[in-house]
Amino acid sequence: MRHIVWDWNGTLFHDIDAVVGATNAVFEPYGLGSYDVEGFRAVYTRPIWTTYERMLGRPLEDGEWARLDQGFHDHYHRLMLECGLAADALSTLRSWEREGGTQSLLSMWWHERLVAKVAEYGIDRHFTRVDGLLHTEPGGHKAECMVAHLKALDVDPGDVLVIGDSVDDAHAAQHVGARAVLYTGGMTGRGDLEAFGVPVVDTLANAIDYA
Repeated sequence: MRHIVWDWNGTLFHDIDAVVGATNAVFEPYGLGSYDVEGFRAVYTRPIWTTYERMLGRPLEDGEWARLDQGFHDHYHRLMLECGLAADALSTLRSWEREGGTQSLLSMWWHERLVAKVAEYGIDRHFTRVDGLLHTEPGGHKAECMVAHLKALDVDPGDVLVIGDSVDDAHAAQHVGARAVLYTGGMTGRGDLEAFGVPVVDTLANAIDYA
């Protein structure tokens, strides 16, 4: 493996508390009890509207997804200000760079916010490309975004390792013919990660051991 594609939310950016807090806030009017981190991980899946349907125990109504998604992001963008990079994110990015590998960032978070946040932490120089979700795109699965990302990079998927915190990251890697390692610091519980059958790690430093 010579190139790593990193995920952002829940992987390089340790924002699980903001995600859970924003989810609890947006569902408070529905009378649902508050989730803790493990409770949220037990219901989380992608696409995120499927998670919301699990929480509500019913399909979303017309227009409900858009309202919930907007409300979630309003709360998330406030709560994320208290979050930071994963403990070993910076040292791991530097370590892979020292080994002569290249790396990029692909996220399902809004592109303009992603680019600004990465620059704010001063880590943008580590990435040959940073791609987030454009407002013209639906926030569903990551696979087609991964196709476009690797095409723009002009890298062989066989030389790529995808590191993320959700099964969707592993699906995206599988879709393009890349390998994946899944990290337990994000929104998906270890059991669900292990069920996919790829390596699962508790630190980002351990993840690049597989590269």
